[in-house]
Amino acid sequence: MAVQFDHERLKVYQEALRFSVWASPFIDDLPAKLSARDQLDRASTSIALNLAEGNGKRSYPDRCRYFDIARGSTVECAACLDVLVAKKKMTATEAEMGKMILREVVSMTAGLIARFSREVSTGAIEEEQAVYGLEDITDTEEKD
Repeated sequence: MAVQFDHERLKVYQEALRFSVWASPFIDDLPAKLSARDQLDRASTSIALNLAEGNGKRSYPDRCRYFDIARGSTVECAACLDVLVAKKKMTATEAEMGKMILREVVSMTAGLIARFSREVSTGAIEEEQAVYGLEDITDTEEKD
């Protein structure tokens, strides 16, 4: 039986890897001096890394922060594809194929953020705020 981490079972993580594999041949064929090449490589890697790290966080706000970074990297990848099309380094049809994967990643990541944000807002422990002032001090001193 293969060792498997929790994040590896996430469909969104699998889709992020799918995008990385899809983008890899395009990245390899781009000129090294092209900024969008490095940016696409780093952003596509960032998606999977932040999904994995976020899923490993114990607190829901931490999870949401990493998931939000992953979502931002996903949108950044879509913008990189637009830049590559504008610079005629990729066809619009090729970019559309990548954007279909990215759209799923954005959607699923937004769902994770919503899920964990909702659990934070509904599961938070609330207590009445204490009122501090001169009256409280006076009352305490008189009781002593």
